[in-house]
This record gives sequence, C-alpha cells and structure tokens, in this order.
Amino acid sequence: MGLDTEHLQIGKAVSPLCRGAAGRAALLFLICFVTSFPSPGRAQEKDVVLPESGIHYPGGFDPNTVGEVRGTAYEISRPSSGPVQFRLDTGREIYTVLTSPGGYWNDLGASISDKTEVVVQGSKSMGKDGRLYIVAQEVRNVSNGQSLAFRDEDGFPLWKGGGRGPGGARGGTGSSPGGMGGMRGGPGGMGRGGRR
Repeated sequence: MGLDTEHLQIGKAVSPLCRGAAGRAALLFLICFVTSFPSPGRAQEKDVVLPESGIHYPGGFDPNTVGEVRGTAYEISRPSSGPVQFRLDTGREIYTVLTSPGGYWNDLGASISDKTEVVVQGSKSMGKDGRLYIVAQEVRNVSNGQSLAFRDEDGFPLWKGGGRGPGGARGGTGSSPGGMGGMRGGPGGMGRGGRR
C-alpha cells in the first residue's frame, strides 16, 4: 500500500513536497526526523554524573563487574531526583547501592528499611570518593523473599520501559519471566551460578 500523495493537501492546494517519489521520500524523512526527538518524559533519563562518586547514572553499569553481595541495609535515601540509594554493610566492607528513581522504587512496593538483610546483585565499582558502589540489577529482601528487579541481564534500566521480555526483545513490563520481578532461578529468586 503506497502513500496517496494526490490527497495530501495543505489548504486546497496539493503540497509540492508530496508530488512524486522524491516528494514522498522527503515527507517520510521529515516525519522520521520529527519523531526521533525524545519526548519530554525521556529528557529526564539522560545520564548524569553523581557528584560525590563520579559514577554515571542511570548508565554506569558494567556487565564485566557484576557480583553478588549480602549484608544489612541502612541509611536509605530517597532524593527528589536521582537514584534511591542505601548503604550495605557486609561485615567486611560497606557499599553504597544505587537502585532506581523513586517513582519506580515505589511502583515495586519495596519493603526495605534500616537493618533489613538483603542480597544485592549488580555492577561493582569504586567511586572517585574512594567508596565502594553497586549499581543494582536486583535486590532481594532475605527476610520476606521480596525480589526487586531494576535492570535486565544486560544492565538496561527496567524503569525506562525497555526491559527484555521473554522473547529477548526490548519492551517488557519490568518483570522477568522468573516472576514477581525476579531475574533468574525461579519465582523471585536471584539464581545461582553466575551470569548467562
């Protein structure tokens, strides 16, 4: 089905841009150009450098540094912009865990408070401030089993609406096929045996 350029009119005259194959190509280019600009909602999703750590957010996820850490959460911070974050005391080290924007955190119904024991899977790094950071992929509350998925297996932020669905294509709803926001290993589980 081709574009019927004879009926595309501005006022009563046929637009000269729409005549012939070159006109249709120019119109198609114009439509693609205009729709390629991000919507206002996407404008807030640009990477920023977090001042204290120097870590890029929401980027800054390196699949080569993914690990799992277990410890006690404390000092949960929900800023008006940027990621919800908390400290994680493993008994040997203290990490700052960077999760997601507050709206996504609330949508997940996160039940993490001070002194909650959690397992965090994510990309580890050291900030310019000399502290250890984890850009969280998933956080599991040990006491109640609640699993919070923040990124897909490649580290793409699920709150951007582009998670990988069961077929592997971008465009999921934020939950993985494992169920209840879990990333692998059954309903709400973290899985075992490293990355796939």
